[in-house]
Amino acid sequence: MSMQLTGCASQATATPEGTAAPGTETDLEATPDIELTEAPADGPTPTPVTVDLTGYPEVPLPQLEDPTEGEEIAILSTSMGDIKLRFFPDIAPKAVQNWKTHAKAGYYNGTIFHRVISEFMIQGGDPLGTGTGGQSIWGAPFEMETDPRLHFIRGSLGMARSTSEVSQGSQFFIVQNSKLDENSQGYVDGFRTRQNEVIGYDANGEAIPFAMYFPLKIIDTYTEIGGYPSLDFQYTVFGHVIDGMDIVDAISKVETESDKPLEDVTVLSITFEPYAK
Repeated sequence: MSMQLTGCASQATATPEGTAAPGTETDLEATPDIELTEAPADGPTPTPVTVDLTGYPEVPLPQLEDPTEGEEIAILSTSMGDIKLRFFPDIAPKAVQNWKTHAKAGYYNGTIFHRVISEFMIQGGDPLGTGTGGQSIWGAPFEMETDPRLHFIRGSLGMARSTSEVSQGSQFFIVQNSKLDENSQGYVDGFRTRQNEVIGYDANGEAIPFAMYFPLKIIDTYTEIGGYPSLDFQYTVFGHVIDGMDIVDAISKVETESDKPLEDVTVLSITFEPYAK
């Protein structure tokens, strides 16, 4: 089964199948069922319901903050240079445990970046090197872990999957593009005017405003550094590049055929160390 991210031709129109509900407005670690408000099938679009955002907390955005002193980071050494990564185990515990366990066991050593698309992402983690291999540390696929605190801005580390929501194994990808295309820029700009619009309700019937999914800080970050907003809540973000984006950029620009590098770009080793400022 191929683990391919869809929609690479157009950022704004990327439509991976399957969506998991993000957290609530009062407990961002919870992931309750979301009852989305939809327009009638055969009638005018209703006027959006809005709420006063005063009582809603600001969504924490750890990708925009430095790691803490002593936090465990990874040095992903490739044949083109080193990439340093941080992780978010409190938000995506299974994905982090899976990747770190594989890395420490040497599972990724010698694997290649089998799918590389400039101005999109680089993908690896498949021991077969074809996009069809790899498994989790549990020997079975596991589910997505999506959360409004993490987004696919440039440098984000995500889990690849097939069209099934429960299909994550060992493959991962790093988002590379440094600028939104015109469609994606319009996509996120449209979120600015929808911050107080109710887009669903949590299990307790409390309204969830748009600002809890795409706060202004994330919209600004997408505009400033790039990323792939249409992947948000469709795939798991579990880490972020803190150094070595120049290496990611270099890998993304290698010559390819059918998105596979003509010359292998290989993971040599992955080591871990405490973060120090």
